[in-house]
Amino acid sequence: MLRLRLATAAILIPILAVVLWYGHPVLGLLIALIVLLAAAEAADLLRRAGMPVNGPVVIGLGLLAVGEAALSANYGDVALAVWVILVVVACAVGSLTTSDMRQALLGWAGMVFGALYVGMLAFLLRISLTVVETGAEGRLAETLDPGRAWLLVLVLGVWAYDSLAYVTGRLIGRGHFFAQISPHKTLTGALGGWIGAIVVCTLLGYAIGRPVEAMGVGVVLGLAAPVGDLSQSILKRAAGVKDSGQLIPGHGGMLDRVDSFIVAAPVVWLYLAAAGLV
Repeated sequence: MLRLRLATAAILIPILAVVLWYGHPVLGLLIALIVLLAAAEAADLLRRAGMPVNGPVVIGLGLLAVGEAALSANYGDVALAVWVILVVVACAVGSLTTSDMRQALLGWAGMVFGALYVGMLAFLLRISLTVVETGAEGRLAETLDPGRAWLLVLVLGVWAYDSLAYVTGRLIGRGHFFAQISPHKTLTGALGGWIGAIVVCTLLGYAIGRPVEAMGVGVVLGLAAPVGDLSQSILKRAAGVKDSGQLIPGHGGMLDRVDSFIVAAPVVWLYLAAAGLV
């Protein structure tokens, strides 16, 4: 299994590197594809968990979140507010197809959750578009532009957290926590992942002239990433499945690969906003 995971990563990482280098609109289209696949898997998991959601509604609203993020540079607050209102209203309308009011309420709640859940991935696009021109400097920022440079910090920071948490947990796993959700998670694994995220983000921070702010990104994403991971585990346990899908060999479904980003991306964007970088 480990060999299959490494082989898959060896294919996907160069593709991501090329997309980041090329930039928009290819980057935006890749994020939209990720959201589409994640939304389809989330809707399926919610249905398996007993919530009669309308899959096309969840997918459509997830894609609209990407569209909203594409407008964030000029219409950020208004576009986000319109999308949130649309989520609540459209999901209410989508739940009207049944005469069983209990099922209608479950469907409404499930669709709102599903749309908001996968819609948070659109903050990946928001980060790439809203960082100020002075938010990064140096050759890396000149090659990618400041927004994509910070997106790279986020992506590699989350990967560092996931990888170091896995390795540390396997080697010196101590102190199981939230075992009812994910029995293999350990405190030492989480700590190893957190330290790994801080180190990688700080090193990348020197490459973009923002080591202090980048270290802060490592701190906050090291706290946010496991929340995203555990939240998706709740969804899978409720649905009674091990993986969200079989899309990526050795890795499961799309949600299995991007669950950490679902929480980390908006949290990092808020951190960058507080630091005056967006």
